[in-house]
Amino acid sequence: MPFLASQDKPISRGEMDPIEQVRVRVLPDGRVSRGDAARYLGREAKTLAQWKLQGRGPRAVKVGGRVFYFLSDLEKFVRGENA
Repeated sequence: MPFLASQDKPISRGEMDPIEQVRVRVLPDGRVSRGDAARYLGREAKTLAQWKLQGRGPRAVKVGGRVFYFLSDLEKFVRGENA
């Protein structure tokens, strides 16, 4: 069983997953591109495109022919506040 550096007890698989830090570019108004949104969620951009067509996933907005997501909406989606 794996051990955490700050704990003496073992953790079971699935009890705690490691947190991966990702870098995404956030525009001044809080928007991120589809590629950055996918990276933030740990998915492929194609998956977010499919979700949009199916009416699932976080809210997307189209600006000048490009699709963007607001970081606040992505955070809500991760927390399960909107599906």
